[in-house]
Order: sequence, then structure tokens, then C-alpha cells
Amino acid sequence: MNIQVNLTENDNKLKGEIHGEIDAHTAPVLREKLEAYQAQEGLNAELDLSGVDYMDSTGLGVFVAFYKSINAKGGHLKLTGLSSRLKRLFDITGLGDIMDIEAAVGKGGN
Repeated sequence: MNIQVNLTENDNKLKGEIHGEIDAHTAPVLREKLEAYQAQEGLNAELDLSGVDYMDSTGLGVFVAFYKSINAKGGHLKLTGLSSRLKRLFDITGLGDIMDIEAAVGKGGN
């Protein structure tokens, strides 16, 4: 499966939409695209994951690294549109308590 990452930045606000699967094969693509923004001071990033069908621990690692990088520079990361399956992945690792995560309303994913 492929991944599609659409990012736009304006006035230190990064908006992104991610579609597909985030795993060991596709995570490097996502990591590379996010790395272009992580050095910015005070970046406010919002990434929509409603199009993500699957994510493994490699994907979690990409988001954790991005979160740490922009947080260290006074920025903020919000992940939105998570299916219940993706939200659970963040919650069972304890990341749901640390990161700003908004689950999709009515979007399942057993």
C-alpha cells in the first residue's frame, strides 16, 4: 500500500492530510515530509489522519519524533480524525494522554 501526504504551511501553521497505511515501508516517506518543518520555531501543526487505514509502531515513532521536535521549539501538534483503532493505539501506549489527539466522530475501525 502507498501513502499520500499533503502538507501546506502558511504563517507558521502547518495543515496536513495523510491517506493510506503507515508502516515500515511507508513511514520513511511521512518522516521525510515532516522533517522539512520540524525545525521551525513555534510551528502549529494539525494533521488529519481520517484517511489512514492502518498504522503500526513505526508510524507511532514518526509522530512521536515530530511531536518532540516541534514541542522543543515551542510549537504544537494536533492529530485529528483518528479512527477508534488508531486512537486506541495511541491510548494503549500512553501517548493519548500526552499528545493532542481528536478522534473522528462516528468513525469506527475494529
